[in-house]
Order: sequence, then structure tokens, then C-alpha cells
Amino acid sequence: MKSSPKKVAVFDIDGTIFRSSLMIELLEEFIEQGVFPASARRIFEEEHRMWLERRGSYNDYTKKIIEAYFKHIKGVKLDDALEVANLVMLFHKNRVYRYTRDLVEKLRDTHFLLAISHSPYHIVEPFCREWGFQKVYAFFYEVNDKGYFTGSIEDEALMRDKGKIFQRAIEKEHLTLKGSVGVGDSESDITFLKMVQKPIAFNPSSGLYKVAKRNKWDIIVERKDVMYRL
Repeated sequence: MKSSPKKVAVFDIDGTIFRSSLMIELLEEFIEQGVFPASARRIFEEEHRMWLERRGSYNDYTKKIIEAYFKHIKGVKLDDALEVANLVMLFHKNRVYRYTRDLVEKLRDTHFLLAISHSPYHIVEPFCREWGFQKVYAFFYEVNDKGYFTGSIEDEALMRDKGKIFQRAIEKEHLTLKGSVGVGDSESDITFLKMVQKPIAFNPSSGLYKVAKRNKWDIIVERKDVMYRL
């Protein structure tokens, strides 16, 4: 006898639950621990400065972060990466937004908690496990039979489309969109937000804000200890 489909709550992680980017924190710690060379910072330091001075975009900064990560992850031992990732997770696990933290707590007993992220799986998975997520999709960097990263990502093209990943999870985990909730903060989250019954644009980028406003989705902004519904 088949069980009834489970309601689903799908969340982006970086900037939605975690108050930064797990990939940025992992990259910085890789450099601090000597897993990546200090010269890796040269790839993104200019875009980082421009963003801090509000003369550049966060998107340009994160593109350079990804470039630096891609360039230096090849040849790194998985065990070394997991050790650093665990340090990052333990240090940052409570650095979360109040609104989404409370929403996760509220939905935990009634919904299947699903995370979809473009950060590396080996940092996203332990972070999400700590918060009670039942399934995590993130960029899975390939490891060879000797335990070293190859520099490639499994199913990269598919993983870049969060809507397709969400559909895969619905089918695989026997989920229903009835009563579903979705929370995201950027344009990459639009494809899964369009699918759920209750889409929430949280601290949205300008691109997501325009789509959310046009579609009359909930728009929530958390600033310091105050939450605004726009």
C-alpha cells in the first residue's frame, strides 16, 4: 500500500537561511588552513572590494569566488576538505536569519524539508543536516578512486536548474505540491518558487524582487532584528 505524498518545503541556503555564503566561508578557510594557496585571493579580492564599496555587484563577486574555487579544488584530498568543512560548519551553524530559522522550525513536523544550493555539497550537507533537512541537493565535486578532487562537478548542467532538481526530488521522494512552501533570495531560485503554492522571496535580489512583485508573491526583508513584509 502506497503512503500518502508528503508536503514539501524547499529552501535555498546561502543568503536565505545562512547569513552569508557557505562557499565563500569554505574558500576563505581553505586559504587560512593552507589547503588553497594565499594567491587564490587575487582572483576575487578586487570584486570583493568593489562590492563592499557598493561600486560593484555581489553577483560579480560570487562569480570570482566560484572561479577561484574551481581553479584550486582539483588535486585537493577529500579528507582534508571534509575536515575544514566541518570546522566551518561548527563555527557558522548558528549564523542564520531569524525568519527562515523560525520557518524551518515551524514546518519541520508537517513538511519534508528540502535544500537546493549551488554551494559545494561537502559544506551544504552537514550544515543542512544540523538544521534537520531531510534531503540536500548541491554541487557535488567529483572525487577519483584515490580520494582526490578531479575539478569536475557531477550533473553540472542539471544542477544549475533548481526547478529541474526540485522536480526530480518531488518524484524521487514521493512529494506533493499541495501545501508546498518555497523560499529563495535570488534569480536562480525563481524556477522552483514558480512551482510551489506559497513562494516567499526573502531579502530578494532586484531580479527576484521584480518577479515576486509581478506575481504577488510574499516578499520578506529582515534587517537587524526587524522583519518587513513588502
